[in-house]
Amino acid sequence: MLAVAVVFVFVVTTVSILTSIHHIEEGHVGVYWRGGALLNKTTEPGYRLKMPFIDRVANIQITMQTDSVTNIPCGTSGGVTVYFEKIEVVNRLKKQNVHNTILNYGENYDKLWIYEKIHHEINQFCSKHSLQQVYIDLFDELDESLMQSLQEGCDKYDTGIEIITVRVTKPKIPELLRQNYEKVEAEKTRLMVAVQTQTVVEKEAETERKRATIEAEKLAQVSKIQIQQQVYEKDAKKKMSEIEDTMHLAREKSRSDAEYYKRTREAEANAKMLTPQYLKMMLIKSLMNNSKIYYGDSIPKMLINLEANELKDYFQA
Repeated sequence: MLAVAVVFVFVVTTVSILTSIHHIEEGHVGVYWRGGALLNKTTEPGYRLKMPFIDRVANIQITMQTDSVTNIPCGTSGGVTVYFEKIEVVNRLKKQNVHNTILNYGENYDKLWIYEKIHHEINQFCSKHSLQQVYIDLFDELDESLMQSLQEGCDKYDTGIEIITVRVTKPKIPELLRQNYEKVEAEKTRLMVAVQTQTVVEKEAETERKRATIEAEKLAQVSKIQIQQQVYEKDAKKKMSEIEDTMHLAREKSRSDAEYYKRTREAEANAKMLTPQYLKMMLIKSLMNNSKIYYGDSIPKMLINLEANELKDYFQA
């Protein structure tokens, strides 16, 4: 009996030790319940101990996770029922809020604040808008509005949940309506292509006009520069001619002044030289230079008498 008791105690001890050892995964926080009551402690990743058969432990993820809400029906303001196949919400529970969030909203806190909240917001959105708005006009804004609404609800009740992003797939609509929308989109696409083609043609024409204008302006500028250059050259030639004329006039004036001065000085010198004695000497020289020699038996007396008489008259004077 003693051996059986020892074996029993050993088995019980071993099982207790094995059931008390557990591990918390990386990116998670361990929370504990004892007798259904949430304990105040939380544990970090790694191997940990708990009360065997009494405590219950759960791994609560604190890294980013993606919650997918599928097959969400909603009715538009016009009475058409559409289905959102999948809406993905990327979220994260802040580490410092783990205990309070689990205490207030339970281990499946995301069911209340994400899954059920998505259903509520989608139905509110559809009921206020027409099919055209839900399917086409406002669809590109739906993910942002959902993200904002989810975050506002989580912040209001201090859940510690951070909404990272929301991805919404295109809703399913009745097949006939879908075909009509496809036709409309095809027509819109053709219209856009036509408009874009027209825009391209207009832009090309405008570009050509601008190119021609720029070319004409360039030619005009070149012509203007050439004309200005010619004007400058003519002005320069005119100024050079004026300078040359001025220099020539100055030279001629200097030469004339010099000639005048020379003549004046010569006249003054001649005036001083024209004395009676000088004139008599010049007359004698002139007569001597003009003397003639005649050979023969009869020498003209008239010439000798004329010359003698001229000398006599001169000296008497």
